[in-house]
Amino acid sequence: MITGELKSQVDKIWESFWTGGIANPLTVIEQFTFLLFLRRLDERQQLEEKKANMIGGAVKAPLYNEAHQRFRWHTFKNNDPETMFALFTQPQVDVDNLTVFEHMKQLGQNEDGRAGIFAKYMKGATFMIPTPKLLDQVVQMIDKIQMDDRDTKGDLYEYLLSKIATAGRNGQFRTPRHIIQMMVEMMQPTQADTLCDPACGTAGFLVAAGEYVHQHHPDWFHEPSFNEHFNRDMFTGIEFDSTMLRIAAMNLQLHGIDHPQLIGRDALSEANADMREQFSLILANPPFKGSLDYDSVESSLLKTVKTKKTELLFLSLMLRMLKVGGRCAVIIPDGVLFGSSNAHKTLRQTLIEKNKLEAIISMPSGVFKPYAGVSTAIVIFTKTNNGGTDNVWFYDMQADGFSLDDKRIPIKDSNIPDIIQRFQQRNHDQNGEQHRSRTEQSFLVPFEEIKGNDWDLSINRIRYKLQGK
Repeated sequence: MITGELKSQVDKIWESFWTGGIANPLTVIEQFTFLLFLRRLDERQQLEEKKANMIGGAVKAPLYNEAHQRFRWHTFKNNDPETMFALFTQPQVDVDNLTVFEHMKQLGQNEDGRAGIFAKYMKGATFMIPTPKLLDQVVQMIDKIQMDDRDTKGDLYEYLLSKIATAGRNGQFRTPRHIIQMMVEMMQPTQADTLCDPACGTAGFLVAAGEYVHQHHPDWFHEPSFNEHFNRDMFTGIEFDSTMLRIAAMNLQLHGIDHPQLIGRDALSEANADMREQFSLILANPPFKGSLDYDSVESSLLKTVKTKKTELLFLSLMLRMLKVGGRCAVIIPDGVLFGSSNAHKTLRQTLIEKNKLEAIISMPSGVFKPYAGVSTAIVIFTKTNNGGTDNVWFYDMQADGFSLDDKRIPIKDSNIPDIIQRFQQRNHDQNGEQHRSRTEQSFLVPFEEIKGNDWDLSINRIRYKLQGK
């Protein structure tokens, strides 16, 4: 959990960016991230230098050679503001006409991964700090932040990301952290899982899954094979927005996931057609941005459900990306549950009849404020390709621990602990889920009833129409 001092330090840096002329929250976060990365690069090389000195050798393939020493954090932070700013904005003739920023971008071209996954996505990045004074202020404040362990680094970045207070582009907005954590707790990632978020944004779901493993299964990290899996193969994120991709890469690295698989492309496009049956767990909140043209959508997705609606296409994509036996928890707009078009009905029928639909958690419309007031639900299913749905568990969430207005002030009431507990115990007779009435907050509905109601999954219609009311 972020401390008062760390929170205050981040707030002051944020305020400096804003008073210095950078008002776009994503731009602030990206520029902050670039500077954090420069500090991390220098700290990494300093560590390697200490190791080399202890054994009497030299650093192998250093990130900074002799000519680039002035580009290192511990060197340029001591310059006067104008000299420091010149290093970032004026190419240095004696070091291949590079600036500090261009040198940082060049590290992404290294194939040995020394600079980390973040550097790989630096292409197209722009240095946007406008004045020597602002650069110096921010560098000095970042230098004072204590980032000695994974938890502190992760908490710092999570707090930074929480400051995104405006709706994003193309229907993107940040999923509340407590909703992400609830979904992860419900799905309980395993040691062998391969996780994917096909619209990863800032990588909130992947980070939360990694934190779940650290908190619940620290003993797994005693195994070298799992460490390798965790750092390289366990987490995959797909994101078409290059700014988001850089932020996601840094978010994962600061949470101790060094080499995640991050893919910079549109998950629904033909370029993604090769991703089939690769993942055992998908966690996602894909964008609900309206409609796409058929010719911009990967053809096999349209064979499952012919539609232009992104929320339906993403569900089709997830079915294709999951291995048989793979699980998915995804946030969808309520319309997916009761839409009357052929595409809506076909997709619901596919989930229920050809796979195993596990649960529907209806969420109040205020959960995503101040970004949006859309009503949403969480759909949880297992890919089987041969059915398996017997009873679908429904839960009507009334409170998530925050007020449901734009202020989202913390309150005492929260259904989240109850949702996690009841979901895990939903199929046990002694828990009573099978005997609850449709007027209660959670209940089970048999497959045949849903089939007889034309695959409608609206919790209100389930409650009343199936009872003949």
